[in-house]
Amino acid sequence: MKLEHGGISGMNSHAGRPFVSHRKWTTATFVSWVVILGFSSLCAADDWPQWMGPTRDGVYREAAIVDSIPAAGLPIKWRVPVKGGYASPAVVGNRIFMMDYDRTAGELIEKPTTRPEQSGIERVLCLDAKTGHEIWSYQYECDYRIAYPAGPRVTPTVTDGLVVALGAEGDLMVLSADTGKLKWHINIPEKFGVETPMWGFASHPLVTNNMVITMVGGEDQAVVAFNRDNGKVIWKALSSSQTGYCPPSLIQAGGVEQLLVWHPEAVASLNPMNGDLYWTEPLQPHGAMSIARPQREGNYLFVTGMKNKSLMLRLPQDRPAVERLWEGKLRKALDATTATPLLKDGVIYGSDDRSGALTAVSFVDGEQLWKTYEPVRPENKRPLKTGTCFVTRHEQSGRYLLFGETGLLTIATMNADGFQSHGQMKVLEPTQTCRGRNVVWSHPAYANQTAYVRNDIELVAVDLSDN
Repeated sequence: MKLEHGGISGMNSHAGRPFVSHRKWTTATFVSWVVILGFSSLCAADDWPQWMGPTRDGVYREAAIVDSIPAAGLPIKWRVPVKGGYASPAVVGNRIFMMDYDRTAGELIEKPTTRPEQSGIERVLCLDAKTGHEIWSYQYECDYRIAYPAGPRVTPTVTDGLVVALGAEGDLMVLSADTGKLKWHINIPEKFGVETPMWGFASHPLVTNNMVITMVGGEDQAVVAFNRDNGKVIWKALSSSQTGYCPPSLIQAGGVEQLLVWHPEAVASLNPMNGDLYWTEPLQPHGAMSIARPQREGNYLFVTGMKNKSLMLRLPQDRPAVERLWEGKLRKALDATTATPLLKDGVIYGSDDRSGALTAVSFVDGEQLWKTYEPVRPENKRPLKTGTCFVTRHEQSGRYLLFGETGLLTIATMNADGFQSHGQMKVLEPTQTCRGRNVVWSHPAYANQTAYVRNDIELVAVDLSDN
């Protein structure tokens, strides 16, 4: 781990560095008469201020939500046009924050290991949550050289009146949530001499203790903490061959707060204040695809990735450490790739990469309990490579909100015994492609008794209120 103090040098060049996009920064546009209130690091239960919700656990805690979807579907509040991207929205108060990409040149080629040349404008948007109308936008020219170049991958993190955003080519920035004015910016490949990952920068930044923490990659800089106010590096830690895609997260375990980091070589725990290492366990996913956030219930910690890279760990109560319990084997466990699974009452729920089905797995030994294609692709009857379903649990009802890759929203009951649907509706069309099929790969945001769902064409607000 290295401590470093210095100014922002994101626009400086590095001799011999890999390709980095050339861009010209433009002035943010905004509507100044709209005033934002109520931003706080302790977000209200009905906010969705970052990826997978207030505590990044995929739990939706708002009350008075429907427990089923009627045959005619739920009401649509509004639909507004947006540009390309995988980045989910964040919602705080009466504002939505999201990123997209307005392509101006180049052909959209969606192949797993092809980096087509693209030119366009990457944007951070602020929209009115009641109407979908734009309040402000911050935009900059950005060339893409990544696979699946539809647009940004990262959900903005919104806290204390600030928006932390990360573009697909590594543009890390902090903006005013009120006006969209830029506070600071760095380009990660330029500053740290790393290559943009094959599938773009996708690790949602974590904001804690006045720091912005994100994955970088390289020697002694796998993960880096920046000062939230000025972008100066506070600490750097760990080494990894590539950046990876998994967002850092926080847990309380072993009597301390632990920062969990899964880079392409191992899952590790750090002291979030200074980057000191608590523990590390080797886990190398296929293709450096450390993507899904390590998920915890009680003393269990589950990490999962492509090609039989499931790992169940036990967290001792008296110290920051782990014990390996079991690892994924053929026809066992769950290999989640693009969607983080959820843990509840001794069961893991998530999309299994090998079958493409929504799958339930036992904590005890990793044995699969059941699987279903109903929320993913109801008509499917055979293995579906990288089938995707985003899983969210509603705290009050105990039911699950499931958003599948074809644009279907499902409400269901799930436990160790099986799956029961309580209705399903088509929200929007899949506009991306994967392995010859059309998909949408964006996790919904849930706030204001509403599901906010996007593809490359539109952002849709679905009314979830129980009235």
